[in-house]
Parts: sequence; C-alpha cells; structure tokens
Amino acid sequence: MIDFGSWKMDNYSTPEWILDTFENYFDPCPLNENPDINGLEIEWKDKTFVNPPYSKPMPWVLKAIEESKKGKRIVMLLKHDSSTKWYAKLHEANANILLFSKRLKWKRYGDGIRGAKDKLFTYTSAFPSMLVIL
Repeated sequence: MIDFGSWKMDNYSTPEWILDTFENYFDPCPLNENPDINGLEIEWKDKTFVNPPYSKPMPWVLKAIEESKKGKRIVMLLKHDSSTKWYAKLHEANANILLFSKRLKWKRYGDGIRGAKDKLFTYTSAFPSMLVIL
C-alpha cells in the first residue's frame, strides 16, 4: 500500500491501452468495487481480466489458478515481484509471465497530495508490473 501522509492507496487503475486489449473480458475485481459482489466468491467467465489489490494478491492468484484449471483464460495485471509466495504459485501453475520494459502509467481523479478532486492526474508506478496469463 502506498502511503502519502493521510492518502493511502492499494488499488491502481489499469492503463487504458491494457483495458482496450482486454475489453471483452470479465473483470471480477473492478477498481470501483461493488461491495455487494465479492469476485473471489463468484464463478469467473471463460475470459477474465483481473487487476487485484496489490497488497493482497494471493487470494486472487489462487482463484485465477483454480479458474484456469476449468479451461478458462485468465489474465492478471500484477506487481512484478519474483520473491513472493504468490509468484511461486504462478510459476508452479506454468503461467506465462510477460514483463513490461517500462513502469506503467495510470490515471486517477483527485489527489490527496495536491487536492483538486475533479482533476485527472497521471502517475508512474513505483514498481515494475507484469501480465500473467493462465
């Protein structure tokens, strides 16, 4: 989780060009979550794209592996961190891992640092990212 004083953030929006690539995919974990729907407890579609909360990807990774065993194509946008247990799980599941050559940029309205809640800000990720395909 990023902590900029009183502003904490765990969810990063997916860059538009990635969303466009997977526009017909089901998203069980949208940025503006519906509190009535838990993406970990529902059946995923045949083509699913997931950008899970970065502080707790393990339950999402385990669900993605489970759903892929049913013959579904699952694509995940994750922080690239090969030192984690969830990364090892993906490796054991023979996931295809695609690394980005640059850090992703993402947009967010408002900003706890600079104010202006109706203004769109662009940020560069503080970490490398990867696409995982199961």
